[in-house]
Amino acid sequence: MATRVIPPRILKNIRQNSATTTATAPTTIKPLNPVHPSIISPSTIVQPSLYNKSNQTPPSTTVQPPSLNFNDPEKLFSSVSTSKLLRSSAVLHATAIGPMVDIGMWFMKSKIVQTGVLKNLVMSSVKNTFYDNFCAGEDAADAGRSIRWLNDVGLRGMLVYGVEDAHDNEGCDHNIKGFLHTVDVSLSLPNKSVSFVIVKITAICPMKLLERISDLLRWQKKDPSFILPWKQETLPIFAESSPLYHTQKKPNPLTLEEENDLQLANKRLLELCQKCVQSNIPLLVDAEHTTVQPAIDYFTYSSAIMHNKDENPIVFGTIQTYLKDSKERLLLTSKAAQKIGVPMGYKLVRGAYMSLEIKIAESLGYASPIHNTIHATHKCFNDCTSFMLEKIANGPGNVVLATHNIESGKLAAAKAHEVGLGKVNHKLEFAQLYGMSEALSFGLSHAGFQVSKYMPFGPVEMVMPYLLRRAEENRGLLAASGFDRKLMRKELGRRLKASVF
Repeated sequence: MATRVIPPRILKNIRQNSATTTATAPTTIKPLNPVHPSIISPSTIVQPSLYNKSNQTPPSTTVQPPSLNFNDPEKLFSSVSTSKLLRSSAVLHATAIGPMVDIGMWFMKSKIVQTGVLKNLVMSSVKNTFYDNFCAGEDAADAGRSIRWLNDVGLRGMLVYGVEDAHDNEGCDHNIKGFLHTVDVSLSLPNKSVSFVIVKITAICPMKLLERISDLLRWQKKDPSFILPWKQETLPIFAESSPLYHTQKKPNPLTLEEENDLQLANKRLLELCQKCVQSNIPLLVDAEHTTVQPAIDYFTYSSAIMHNKDENPIVFGTIQTYLKDSKERLLLTSKAAQKIGVPMGYKLVRGAYMSLEIKIAESLGYASPIHNTIHATHKCFNDCTSFMLEKIANGPGNVVLATHNIESGKLAAAKAHEVGLGKVNHKLEFAQLYGMSEALSFGLSHAGFQVSKYMPFGPVEMVMPYLLRRAEENRGLLAASGFDRKLMRKELGRRLKASVF
């Protein structure tokens, strides 16, 4: 297993184009006005739809939105031990310091810590700090204990076998065993304590093949007469606004060897889907960068058509709302799924590959596929949230709202109440990363909503790429964890005062 890196073909393009190509200047978007904190106060009249319709009339009756209280850290962190609170506070403070993150990442990637006594010392230090804060444990037994603790405090877990990219069939075959074992682990834990098993398609299909499939799918979007004989029934993968610049020329068809590798990848995913169906445990497919995301969506949607029956989906896809085309793709895919009677489940998330996406687009002379402002990303997430909540309130489907943003959490809670989903509804799940946004997680849970934590597990060395990526791609999120840090400091101060006096 290797750390997540920019694919070699993309690196080559960057080197060739960076000296001569200038990215198209982004169009300025006027920032949206921030949501006023009082929008979810107990006395608030129900808010109009986030996904506005010009002919919609707000309801005339006054209803009581769910009460989300973030002003009482004693209640929020009542189930968290002081030692765990101290460690979380220290880790979040450390990762909020940009230069410290940069130095730490350089040190961890350097040859200095690859062998010998120093490596053991570093790994031990990492395990007792960052690893323990962001990961569920080194093996299934550790992960089980973490899930049980979450279950005791009213939260659920999304179990993630912590492998990243695979580059050959041998690695893929090894990884699929880990994902299958994760389903077995989930069955051994308290009922409903595991909300999802997570799979990374990049771990069960060679990365180079995912790039090739993505190129072929993009070219077919450009030229609908381009035939892909291996292609199964799927849902729309691209919208009219989707970026296609990754594929500059007509790609060659898959070779016989590549088609064989594709069949093996299909077989691995089929086995995992069937096990999840038999176990009645939903399978959530993680998203990646746009270089390979078309292939991942292809695998996801073809599997959903095959396995999602009745009203409750088993196979869930992921929509990254920091992408400009994300809402259009969500609408297209949802409409197509509804037309053929396939219930769809989606995880909505902002996204985690901003620096890579910008670098790839600039190297090819195109504007970034990411929204031009953070306000536009927030709006897109909230719009997609509102669309999905309205959709599942009136028909089949499920949604996971993966957000660390307090205002998005408040808006979603109010919207769920408005459309009649209520609390503890199996169609709606909130989610945050394990070790982050604890105040939001506990606040939503105390208000009666189902909340899960994204919990990778595996040996420290295996999960290290995940930790490095978490630090590198989420430095903005980590730096913005001030809300949690402030509440943790307040609660730690209260506990210290109580113990002294």
